Amino acid sequence: MPVILGPNRYGKAETRVVRVVRDGGVHHIKDINVSSALSGDMADVHLTGGNAAVLPTDTQKNTAFAFARKHGVGQIEDFALLLARHYVDSQPTIGHARVEIEEYGWRRIPVSDDASERRHSFVRDGQEVRTCVVHHDEDGRTTVVSGLKDLVVLNSTGSEFHGYIEDEYTTLKPTTDRILATAVSAQWRHTGESSSDFGASYDEVRRCLLEAFAGTHSLSLQQTLYAMGRRVLDTREEVCEIRFAMPNKHHFLVDLAPFGLDNDNEVYYAADRPYGLIEGAVLRDDAPEAAFAWE
Repeated sequence: MPVILGPNRYGKAETRVVRVVRDGGVHHIKDINVSSALSGDMADVHLTGGNAAVLPTDTQKNTAFAFARKHGVGQIEDFALLLARHYVDSQPTIGHARVEIEEYGWRRIPVSDDASERRHSFVRDGQEVRTCVVHHDEDGRTTVVSGLKDLVVLNSTGSEFHGYIEDEYTTLKPTTDRILATAVSAQWRHTGESSSDFGASYDEVRRCLLEAFAGTHSLSLQQTLYAMGRRVLDTREEVCEIRFAMPNKHHFLVDLAPFGLDNDNEVYYAADRPYGLIEGAVLRDDAPEAAFAWE
């Protein structure tokens, strides 16, 4: 049987870039993790080992550092667009660039002693990680996907689960009052290749996600997922599709009867695994087809 080369790409994964902006005595930090993947006229490198079409992964790493110095790091979507366009526009053998960035937040440490105020001291923000994925190709097609991961949320009531299939292996008891907790990973696709302000868009999408989670009386985590996606699409016109991965962080009531104690939904055991994993997408019915796979 004949054998042919299939789809392929290569790149530099997880280049950690920390950019410090020194505004007099006040410093600002951008802490990002950049991964790039390139594809195009790459047959020779696979079939014969010829590297004439290859932009080394080490060069991709250096480009991320150099661009951080030359252009600064504002919104991660804008920085990813700069890199993706550079790779495609500067190299004739590169037909498609995928750039993924994660951003880690830092908050300034407040100091009570005004005489020794620290304007260069920070504490790592323990909340979610902001993400983006940008695709750009030689035909000028661009897709921008913003996102977040590890947004941990919990409702201590207002959640039920019953009416499900029961068979000979079912031991889970129906409930009309349970803890609902999850770590939200969400990615949302922009209707155009750029936003007037990716930062403001991110803040508003995040607000919509939290408000919908808090405001939904949930009969299932799937219902909550849909409510969160719908709130974003009803509110933010720059978003046409949003995808979720939401593990169900189970909390089980502890049986305190052996100790002569009742437990009226007060003491729980938090199990980290195994866990239910709920995934789904919500999109406008007129959403344009994505130019590229999101992965």
